[in-house]
Amino acid sequence: MSAAPTTRPTVTEREARQVAEAAREQDWRKPSFAKELFLGRFRLDLIHPHPLPAQEDVQRGEEFLAKLRDFCETKIDSARIEREAQIPDEVIDGLKELGALGMKIDTKYGGLGLTQVYYNKALALVGSANPAVGALLSAHQSIGVPQPLKLFGTQEQKDTFLPRCARTDISAFLLTEPDVGSDPARLATTAVPDGDDYVLDGVKLWTTNGVIADLLVVMARVPKSEGHKGGITAFVVEAGSEGITVENRNAFMGLRGLENGVTRFHRVRVPAANRIGPEGAGLKIALTTLNTGRLSLPAMCVGAGKWCLKIAREWSGAREQWGRPLALHEAVGSKISFIAATTFALEAVLDLSSQMADEDRNDIRIEAALAKLYGSEMACLMADELVQIRGGRGFETAESLRARGERAVPAEQILRDLRINRIFEGSTEIMHLLIAREAVDAHLSVAGDLIDPDKTLQDKARAGANAGVFYAKWLPKLVAGPGQLPSSYGQFKHGIDLSPHLRYVERHARKLARSTFYAMSRWQGRMETKQGFLGRVVDIGAELFAMSAACVRAELLRSRGEHGREAYQLADAFCQQARVRVDELFGRLWSNTDELDRKVVKGVLAGSYEWLEEGVIDPSGEGPWIADAAPGPSQKENVRRPVR
Repeated sequence: MSAAPTTRPTVTEREARQVAEAAREQDWRKPSFAKELFLGRFRLDLIHPHPLPAQEDVQRGEEFLAKLRDFCETKIDSARIEREAQIPDEVIDGLKELGALGMKIDTKYGGLGLTQVYYNKALALVGSANPAVGALLSAHQSIGVPQPLKLFGTQEQKDTFLPRCARTDISAFLLTEPDVGSDPARLATTAVPDGDDYVLDGVKLWTTNGVIADLLVVMARVPKSEGHKGGITAFVVEAGSEGITVENRNAFMGLRGLENGVTRFHRVRVPAANRIGPEGAGLKIALTTLNTGRLSLPAMCVGAGKWCLKIAREWSGAREQWGRPLALHEAVGSKISFIAATTFALEAVLDLSSQMADEDRNDIRIEAALAKLYGSEMACLMADELVQIRGGRGFETAESLRARGERAVPAEQILRDLRINRIFEGSTEIMHLLIAREAVDAHLSVAGDLIDPDKTLQDKARAGANAGVFYAKWLPKLVAGPGQLPSSYGQFKHGIDLSPHLRYVERHARKLARSTFYAMSRWQGRMETKQGFLGRVVDIGAELFAMSAACVRAELLRSRGEHGREAYQLADAFCQQARVRVDELFGRLWSNTDELDRKVVKGVLAGSYEWLEEGVIDPSGEGPWIADAAPGPSQKENVRRPVR
């Protein structure tokens, strides 16, 4: 057996991008509403009428939700979890007995076989009881062992591991390393072939569920050798294997019950039969798993929004200021309106994306990413507004409120707990780049060779001809559309008229596509460095998607006699609010401080402004910025805590 490398791979920026690009799903075999939206084509027919679940799925889902609600109300003590910074073993055992570990696992493997829609409803419910419990279930099923095996596992792997994951075994997903986040090309953990096994060496950071996990999905680099293609590869690993040490249980600003740790592998033997997919397919497996796995975070954001709305309503109606209820003061009322309208829109985005995932008729990779991006950002804003509405009580802990005789409302806790969602499973900044890459895929497919420095003149000439044909057909369609006709989308007028909002979406989808084309023509190969511009393009697309989903959901509820008038009011309010944000974002596409910001950043890094830092004390402790992750035996106590 050859020795495992002891140094991290050295890669250039271009090589890192090539690794990420190779892991993308290259083809679009199914239609995508969001992809069409970014191309300036408002395909309302892809989402309206709103898709609906089968009745048997509804019945099975509702039956489980009733049991889960009772469990959450009687067995989960959120204050205790916050106080002790740990989910009690009896809660985890209860979730196992309830079958909550197997919500997404097929019934033939002992799971509940819930749809994505009802899985998300369950996460919203559990997450409202305690976000750390929601994170445990989500990490186990959305990105842990069950989902990769469902999509890429062999029948033998499914038969072996899925029954365990459905009832008894908690799983975790291990990709991040101390010096590797969203740039997996530099992954240092190795899996060296040795007979019928692989031998793993390396250190993984922020392993959610890693402290209590029984099974791990581990991403490791297989060295290229005779008979081995090599590359980043996925493995199912028994967490109790010899050579695995959980070296630290990490503590965070929020989610205090999260069982997240640092995991070291030292010569850990993993059978080749535990490899998921072929060598080199690990990143593709991870990204494909996240396509629907990302919907778990906005599910808990929806739950948070609902709770924020409940507390805002009750508190601002009870609290009087200057002779009238707090809610009737415009400065506070606008915040409550924002929370109510945004919660409605987030649930619309989530349910629409989830139902499309269940039906599998559409490619929802962009929709799921937008749901994650938009949900995590807006939920943080809603929680922040709730803290402001509560005033000093919003900043005070629930324990302190209880101690002095008031209702123990954990407003500051939800703000802390939600903050990680802007970083989890792809930070906002990475999501901007990921979505932007998918949004311009059609352009790169026809004209990418024109800006690729490695392509020959012949390749560029061929690309130029193809681009000419594509743009000759595409560009004229961006000039006019249904959004300019006053009668368009008239089926959305029932007392309150939502049709102007859909016409707005159609017009601005075309405007967004024109802006993107102009930017690509202007910056060409430098487009990928214009992250501020790309982020705004994506944010505009997210708002337009949310407006579309809100209108479609309002019409669904009206047609079914379920709070139709109120739904139309909320959709109207949300769309009016979103239009203000969209108009501002369009203005900032071309009028911004991006160039000046780059100059300032260079000055900061060069030390030109160090004088500005004078007059403060740095309370930071000693130690390196990034911990040493060199392979080797562990020098620390194993803090792994399996729950049995």
